Amino acid sequence: MSKSEKTLLAVMRSAPYSNQTAKEALDAVLTGAAFEIPLALLFMDDGVYQLLPEQNGTAIHAKNLPSTLSVLPMYDVEKIYVEASSLIDRGIKAESLILPVEVVDSAEVKALFADHDQILSF
Repeated sequence: MSKSEKTLLAVMRSAPYSNQTAKEALDAVLTGAAFEIPLALLFMDDGVYQLLPEQNGTAIHAKNLPSTLSVLPMYDVEKIYVEASSLIDRGIKAESLILPVEVVDSAEVKALFADHDQILSF
């Protein structure tokens, strides 16, 4: 990465199907990745529900998010973080998530925010 490249942190806070935010956030991430913008994802709050395998949006005519999330590695999106307290508060184990993630504590979340030039929160 050259010094002129800006890094992007996309913070996913929205539940998968409560509105279009989660889908639009993933679209933005994939677009940034297609243009080779150095980026990372942080799932926190209700955004951790996006990573659960038993989702199905067809009943509400929504595209299933797991299928979109599954292409992240093909776009070289490999820095995927999940806030530990968000998992704990919702009774979710990192091993049950559909993607390999790095679980981070509150100090590491602060460091992620500080280490990125731009932050998008969805």
